[in-house]
Amino acid sequence: MRFENASVRPSPSAAERTLPKKISLEELKKQARRVVKQLKVDYPVAECALNYETPYQLLIATILSAQCTDARVNIVTKELFAKYPAADDIAALPIAKIEKLVQTTGFFRNKAKNIKAASQKLVDDYDGEVPQDLEALVALPGVGRKTANVVLGTAFGMPTGVVVDTHVGRLSRRMGLTAKNDAVKVEAELMELLPKKEWIQFSHRMIHHGRAICDARKPKCDDCHFAKFCPQVGVAK
Repeated sequence: MRFENASVRPSPSAAERTLPKKISLEELKKQARRVVKQLKVDYPVAECALNYETPYQLLIATILSAQCTDARVNIVTKELFAKYPAADDIAALPIAKIEKLVQTTGFFRNKAKNIKAASQKLVDDYDGEVPQDLEALVALPGVGRKTANVVLGTAFGMPTGVVVDTHVGRLSRRMGLTAKNDAVKVEAELMELLPKKEWIQFSHRMIHHGRAICDARKPKCDDCHFAKFCPQVGVAK
């Protein structure tokens, strides 16, 4: 997954929206319903690809997933969590040790600094537990809105927002749900189009579809069940 830091509440005004012209909000919601319906058919069971046993481990794995594949993160966290499963374990480690453990995830110095600082804050302020609160989570070092949404939605079943990684953003634009490029603005528009009960699974399913079919460079439009209502079918042809 690729995540970016963002403020707690995205709230674009109507004037800020740059959705396709001459398409009403009701028409956009209708398109969103088509997308959600097909996602449920194609991906009835869609889960987070990051391996974890506790909310804390999901938090750390999500921080490490920035600019890194989930597969690589899972390799790293298998060793990391086997030896250091809790916040107090990682908070007590020297920064150089953490850097060595997470080096292959990329940007490892910054990630090591953030996961150590976040772990220490959890120990100091929350007895080592992950708070079930969006504002508290985004106050942690290295945690932006999307990371917080992943943790709250996946670990606690709390739909605080729509997770927008590169797959969700790309597919939402291709399917005509938004014209925005900024992840925070894309999220705000998706939150307006989708029922709250769909927010968590929508992201998981879109990520699965992005990996399986709707590739950034070579989308498999001929094999895509969304082709019948996707405005950019054949985009790479």
